[in-house]
Amino acid sequence: MDNNTTCSINDHVDKYLFPVVYSIVIVIGIPVNCISLYVSCMQMRKKNELAIYLFSLSLADLFYCLILPLWIDYTSRGDNWRFSSLLCQISAFIIQTNFYTSAAFLTCISADRYLALVYPLRFQHLRSRRCALIISIFFWALETIVNSSVLTHKETFTNICTSGNHTICYDKYPMELWQIKLNIFRIITGYTIPLTIILFCYYKIYQVVSHNQATEDREKRKIKKLLLSITVTFIGCFTPYHTVLLIRSIEDSHHMYAIYRIMLALTSLNCITDPILYCFVSESGRTDILNLFKCCFSMQHTELSQPRTVVESKVVESQSLEVFKI
Repeated sequence: MDNNTTCSINDHVDKYLFPVVYSIVIVIGIPVNCISLYVSCMQMRKKNELAIYLFSLSLADLFYCLILPLWIDYTSRGDNWRFSSLLCQISAFIIQTNFYTSAAFLTCISADRYLALVYPLRFQHLRSRRCALIISIFFWALETIVNSSVLTHKETFTNICTSGNHTICYDKYPMELWQIKLNIFRIITGYTIPLTIILFCYYKIYQVVSHNQATEDREKRKIKKLLLSITVTFIGCFTPYHTVLLIRSIEDSHHMYAIYRIMLALTSLNCITDPILYCFVSESGRTDILNLFKCCFSMQHTELSQPRTVVESKVVESQSLEVFKI
């Protein structure tokens, strides 16, 4: 590898872009995914199998958000990893696991909605909570095994373009042969197949909704807009990254490497869009969120206005417990 070619990679764009994008994802992503976890737990108590997929999706996004401070530090220092090599491997593992568990559970959600609307009585056994739990465990185990290769290979490298202790984490240029093979496998199984299934399911759902005479036109338009938003969001978050990743896997270059870094940062925005589209949009989700805020507000109001007498304190506590039953 020619040193001049490697050193021509300009990291000024992602040095400022990454911290900004990752900070936005942290500030918005952590609270909305925590709320989404709460909503999915409430829905699981109501025997909703879809909530199991939503819980797994939110959990994967939350894990990703929690490791972003490390990457803000890394990129703001000009791609200089100052933590341990093991922590780099764990961070890279979480990133890859988030990408493809998210794609898997988004596919599960679309398939579940497809079966519910197109075959409401035929495949009820596939839409049980037990089946959803088994499928979720399977995908978590599968992605853990596939991405464990990151934990067995060295993920920190010395940057030959700088003097002193300047260490690169995860994004090696050019890619090694094992990375190219793994990337091709991920593109096919973790992106192409899920995208095909999602497009098929939502197209069939669109057809069913369009021909359903019992559904009002206003409700049809609402459902169609939601289907379009979900599809466009998935394509927008995952397609640019995997397109560039495929090009890099075929023929790596410093120009594609720079574009790849930008696409990697923008892909993290799916941690914000997922809970908004799948949790906050649904009527039952909004109801659970509203009840949550009612409980929190009631507790805060109770603590601020709590009397000092023991008798009055018990009355206020009783009223507060009633709020939790909403």
